[in-house]
Amino acid sequence: MEDSESQVSSTPNLNASKAPQKVEVVVQSPNAQGEINITAELAVFLLRIGFCLFMVHHGLEKFQDPEGFAEFVVGKYLGFLPGNPVLWTYAAAATQIICPIGLAIGFFARISALGLFSTMIFAVYFHLIDTGLEGFPLAVVENHNYNFELSAIYAAIAFYFACAGPGRLAAFRKTNTITYYPKSES
Repeated sequence: MEDSESQVSSTPNLNASKAPQKVEVVVQSPNAQGEINITAELAVFLLRIGFCLFMVHHGLEKFQDPEGFAEFVVGKYLGFLPGNPVLWTYAAAATQIICPIGLAIGFFARISALGLFSTMIFAVYFHLIDTGLEGFPLAVVENHNYNFELSAIYAAIAFYFACAGPGRLAAFRKTNTITYYPKSES
């Protein structure tokens, strides 16, 4: 009986009324000297900016003829979406114009990339329903590329940025510090 009482008294007493202590963990650079691979960062930057420019282009195309896109793409192939197809067309166009701006400058980059990824998944779905796999991966098609190919590549790039972030060459890049508050025992 005395042993259990002595164990309780030797345990540190956590005061539940105090605010939890802030703990910061600094994630080290993969390179031991802390050097940045500028070639790799420049490649990620160019990929990000080029991808964003192409996405803006596709968004502007949808604004040129929203009724046509709504009728021949959204209404015909994405009829399971609730509501008016024109609203979905405007939503896709706005996503392809607003999200690339956020991704390009690094402001809510992962969320922006996730929005672009979701739009590209619908584009891949549309192309697969419209033309199928076209003999993928070994067939040589008449137009020299599969109809879903470009959308799939865009989806892959958006998925990369959603997972990895914008890279170091972004205006609103987060630091390598993770802040968390450990749970206190009550």
